[in-house]
Amino acid sequence: MAGLAETTAMPKVITFLSSLLQRVAESNDISHQLHPQKISIFHGLTRPAISIQNYLERIFKYANCSPSCFVVAYVYLDRFAQRQSCLPLDSFNVHRLLITSVLISVKFMDDIYYNNAFYAKVGGISTREMNLLEVDFLFGLGFQLNVTPATFHLYCSHLQRDMWIQSPLGTVENPLNIARPLKTHCCFNEDESTRQKQLTV
Repeated sequence: MAGLAETTAMPKVITFLSSLLQRVAESNDISHQLHPQKISIFHGLTRPAISIQNYLERIFKYANCSPSCFVVAYVYLDRFAQRQSCLPLDSFNVHRLLITSVLISVKFMDDIYYNNAFYAKVGGISTREMNLLEVDFLFGLGFQLNVTPATFHLYCSHLQRDMWIQSPLGTVENPLNIARPLKTHCCFNEDESTRQKQLTV
């Protein structure tokens, strides 16, 4: 029974990533009050009732994707934010950006995955909208989907460090344990360590 509980437990990356994205969204919400931002296909008319943490947990529970996909989705969100600086992540677009970045990372990382209609249902949007979001996100990324092991571990370290800073001493025990390594086709000599991440507060 203990083994079953461990396999269904939420990976730490969900907590780490949701905490980071929550702070970024809240910070940008305040900024938008002073400087109105451009509206995009990713923006909802209202803030979704579901929290970022619960949304990520829902995606993890139903999408059956590897925890590594959430780190790669974080890489994609950061790349998108750098390339689309006029569309900062906020409470109105974070959920759609999340489901889209996870969908794309799953397709790139995992051997078996569900189709867009399934992800649309998990994300609470229509299949047509999911398809449009995917295309828009890919163009926003410039189709830069490769993630090197060095970049992957850099983002893991960033999430871990961020949680150490935000948490009381001693409450974050172990680093992110992402059991599944990156596929070898992600191993290009891409060096992103010199680029400061925009998804930090």
